[in-house]
Amino acid sequence: MPVQDPTPLLVTGATGFVGRAVCARMMQQGLPVVRATRVPMPQPGVSSVAVGEIGPDTDWSAAIAGCGAVLHLAARVHVMREVATDAIGEFRRTNVEGTLALVRQAAMAGVRRFVYVSSIKVNGEETAPGRPFKAEDTPAPEDAYAMSKFEAEQGLRALCADTGMEFVVIRPPLVYGPGVRANFATMMRWVARGLPLPLGAITANRRSLVGVDNLVDLLVTCASHPAAAGQVFLASDGEDLSTADLLKRIGIALDRPARLLPVPEVWLRAAAHLIGRPGIAQRLCGSLQLDIGHTCQTLGWRPPVTVDEGLRRAASGLALKT
Repeated sequence: MPVQDPTPLLVTGATGFVGRAVCARMMQQGLPVVRATRVPMPQPGVSSVAVGEIGPDTDWSAAIAGCGAVLHLAARVHVMREVATDAIGEFRRTNVEGTLALVRQAAMAGVRRFVYVSSIKVNGEETAPGRPFKAEDTPAPEDAYAMSKFEAEQGLRALCADTGMEFVVIRPPLVYGPGVRANFATMMRWVARGLPLPLGAITANRRSLVGVDNLVDLLVTCASHPAAAGQVFLASDGEDLSTADLLKRIGIALDRPARLLPVPEVWLRAAAHLIGRPGIAQRLCGSLQLDIGHTCQTLGWRPPVTVDEGLRRAASGLALKT
């Protein structure tokens, strides 16, 4: 384990799903952290700075002062049904222009390292079975969100080359854990309620996920590990699951056996096309695997939490809401 930087770590997006977990971990380990929030949200025992909306004109000076590293989590996130008339423009304003404004101000303030949380969608949307994405693969972003993340990565590299500030890029897949929302929480509730799901035949695909505790452990490691500088890392739990296996293991975590019906994949894909949502079938039936060999070998890191334990923790968080 590398020696931790004694200067504070600035965490943007500190009130989000991953940001809250990072700040909690830092506090548990007695490490100094500064929370950057959109509006004033004081928390006892923690330094918090409100920075307003994130964009090209955001003033980060109060938040950055005295920090040795930045962990940039804040972003305009991917949405399933985009409603903005200029989606790429909206993503670029926050994810590209807002990020690079922070990078410039951090470099001017003498910040040593900038850790940027990107997305595996920079690599692409789907992998062939047995051919996982690798950190060195040529990026192939397909939608506005992924393109904005890749453009931010490119800008970060260029600015750090000019200023000498170190950078680290981390590309995670879907993150789950206690308090998870959106599709993963919906899927867990389906299993918890005993709803019959037509996904029992989806056993040949493989999907990589990352539990929030594993991702946080990696992020904290990358904030100070000497070997992390200048690297792109993929993040996952280190075990890939088929859709059917994931649902079964969610059921075990919930102590509610998943009720899976063996509907043929071709029928599911046809139904998704009929309702104009082919992306649903792609996410449920397709593969998205990550090879984290480079991450593990470079950092001497291993995911500390197993998939089953991560699902159990997520299930515990879900139970508190129901």
